[in-house]
Amino acid sequence: MCGIVGIVGNQNAKEILLTGLEKLEYRGYDSAGIFVSESENEGQLIKAVGRIANLREKVSADVNGTAGIGHTRWATHGVPSETNAHPHTSSNERFVLVHNGVIENYEEIKTDYLAGVNLIGETDTEVAIQLINVLAEKENLSAKEAFKKALTIIKGSYAFAMMESNQPEVIYVAKNKSPLLIGLGDSFNVVCSDAMAMITETKEFVEIMDGELVIVEADKITIENQAGETINRDSYEAKIDVADMDKGTYEHYMLKEVDEQPAVMRRLVQEYTNEKGELVVDEAITSRIQKADRIYIVACGTSWHAGLVGKQLIEKVAEIPVEVHVASEFAYNMPLISKNPFFIFISQSGETADSRQVLVRVNELGYESMTMTNVPGSTLSREANHTMLLHAGPEIAVASTKAYTAQIATLAILAKATGMVKGTAVAKEFNLVKELSLVATGMERLVGEKEHISDLVKANLETTRNAFYIGRGMDYFVSMEAALKLKEISYIQAEGFAAGELKHGTIALIEEGTPVIGIITDEVMGSHTRGNLKEVESRGAATVVVSMEGFEKEGDHIVLPHVHELLTPLVSVVPIQLIAYYASLHRGLDVDKPRNLAKSVTVE
Repeated sequence: MCGIVGIVGNQNAKEILLTGLEKLEYRGYDSAGIFVSESENEGQLIKAVGRIANLREKVSADVNGTAGIGHTRWATHGVPSETNAHPHTSSNERFVLVHNGVIENYEEIKTDYLAGVNLIGETDTEVAIQLINVLAEKENLSAKEAFKKALTIIKGSYAFAMMESNQPEVIYVAKNKSPLLIGLGDSFNVVCSDAMAMITETKEFVEIMDGELVIVEADKITIENQAGETINRDSYEAKIDVADMDKGTYEHYMLKEVDEQPAVMRRLVQEYTNEKGELVVDEAITSRIQKADRIYIVACGTSWHAGLVGKQLIEKVAEIPVEVHVASEFAYNMPLISKNPFFIFISQSGETADSRQVLVRVNELGYESMTMTNVPGSTLSREANHTMLLHAGPEIAVASTKAYTAQIATLAILAKATGMVKGTAVAKEFNLVKELSLVATGMERLVGEKEHISDLVKANLETTRNAFYIGRGMDYFVSMEAALKLKEISYIQAEGFAAGELKHGTIALIEEGTPVIGIITDEVMGSHTRGNLKEVESRGAATVVVSMEGFEKEGDHIVLPHVHELLTPLVSVVPIQLIAYYASLHRGLDVDKPRNLAKSVTVE
């Protein structure tokens, strides 16, 4: 959450900063700001509340420089305002700072170090920059020394980029539990929270580890550990296709990403098969997993919903018990762990703070783990023992779509490969390559039904204040994801329920016209779900039925192409993604950037 950009040594610094922030806007859009500096002046600071477009309008033509830092904010401390927006300056305007994360001991810092200092905002970031300034003044420290000492005092998660007004060609950088990268350019260098922000300037990046201090200059970067020793680290090439980040002819990223799902299925098959068409997963992963007595899947939000489907896949195909846990709960309430566990962390960004907290604890306990992520080189990928990539391409819209289906498909690939190592009967019979190809074809049919789904939304969801999704088995898991999508971008209060649980309390909420969407992809369980739909209809509900070919009945509203029973969530989720999209669109809301949400949740 929040995004940082910085650059040293480029005459086009202003535009590079603004463009970089636009690419990071999915990480936060409550407010934004840039500081641009040249050697002959002290620099110019511009902030704006709201989107990057508001900031761009305020940046005049006379703002020029070769270095600067910028930030797009998702508020954690203090309301969205220009005062609380980053960059923050010290009271004497010597230092300028941008920050992602949460400083846990900011109240103690105010009491112990900042007595008499006038704080004008409400943010923990302002406390950090004032601390650096106080240390510099009281102890006659250089910018680097004051920054380094402040890092020994500050507790919490952070990614910092700081400049000094009388030293405009240097950016001081540090991180802890929050993503930050250095990009290497031709006679210039950059700083960014995500390689996507600077991918048009450079594809060569250097990772920063927790606890390190980095001095970024136009012609070099210097990485130091906490002892002050210089560290040499090789760069890597970010494999991001710039074209994938462009909306093209689409009005919204979300719609583009929904439409890309068939291609993602085919890409996954290509990435995880050999020249014989056989599924191939790193043997170090499958051999270790097949020895585990229990697998623990840890994730948040949409990734957690994918994990619930993954539990069914792994248990039925690989025959290994699986538990699925919400990361934010697991971190503080760890259950009894089996004797020989294996942990799987699912995260689109690979930077999810709650999941990382669990991974740190898992590493301390000496358990082996794997990260399933869309971002190679991300924090969770680096810190786990193994990684499986989703190969979904950049996902920009806040509401996850193609990453969710990529997670399920990758979990299926893992289950099949592990089952083959174990020699289970289901794995031998499960022709996953063929079945994923059928899924891709089915997805293509469903994304072609946009007009029909738009009409369904107009008739049933356009003005409602609440809605329910129901299903059983796999359909229950998809119901939870469906409700989350609807809540995220249309602001309709929606809940996903196991269909049989409605009459154990929730049916009391059914009123005349309440939308209830039933998902049916199993013949036996589907007949029970249809009974539950009749129960709510008798109490005034407006029902919509999403059913699979072979189990459909006359009057069903959306009929899904038939796919393998273990892969039904991959097709049943597509129309519910489009339902959420059109519910938001018809209400005149911002589909890609819903209020109060950010794409990458990098604070606990």
